[in-house]
Amino acid sequence: MRILVVEDEPELNRLLKKRLEQAHYSVDACLSGTDALDYLGGAEYDALVLDVMLPGISGLEVLRRMRAKHNATPVLLLTARGGIEDRVTGLDAGADDYLVKPFAFDELLARLRVLLRRSSGSVSDVFTAADLVVDCSARTVQRGGESIALSAREFDILEYLIRNQGVVLSRDKICRHIWNYDYEGSSNVVDVYIRYLRKKLDDGHSPKLIHTVRGAGYVLREEA
Repeated sequence: MRILVVEDEPELNRLLKKRLEQAHYSVDACLSGTDALDYLGGAEYDALVLDVMLPGISGLEVLRRMRAKHNATPVLLLTARGGIEDRVTGLDAGADDYLVKPFAFDELLARLRVLLRRSSGSVSDVFTAADLVVDCSARTVQRGGESIALSAREFDILEYLIRNQGVVLSRDKICRHIWNYDYEGSSNVVDVYIRYLRKKLDDGHSPKLIHTVRGAGYVLREEA
């Protein structure tokens, strides 16, 4: 899943980006509200970690502008002010959750997982399609009761496909969700990883689950 981190303290910004990437998220990070709006205008995110106190445009103003444009991306606000009035103001502005500094990183991860489940309409991090079972928290995959070993990137793409089961996803959309703005690799990287996934998940199994929609992209769905 792709996360945008907006935090004006450089060291905390760097640490959040590093720890989220270690937790297998694709992460973009910036230091100001102005830059946050630029990022939001150029990409789709699964969640936003947003500091309230930012130089120039505040985090609350970023949030209000997002919601005014009907951007429903889940937002976790970070703040050093934990009073009831401050939390109410943030939630009323459109935040989905609120975390007071200093915080435990494990709690931030847990809150993000809740936001992602809520936004996908799921009550669990375990997704199924035919006899395929994908546990997004444990990062395990089984098909027909047998465990399948995937690389970190293969799992990221499979997770994106199965969270959007039945939805056709373009190559560009997949690439923008899995890789951040710093990526400068091959333009056919998505096709390469789809081939890897098909070999591991579909070869020798029925029904086939990963399908090409000509001229549109890829979709995960049960299909003979």
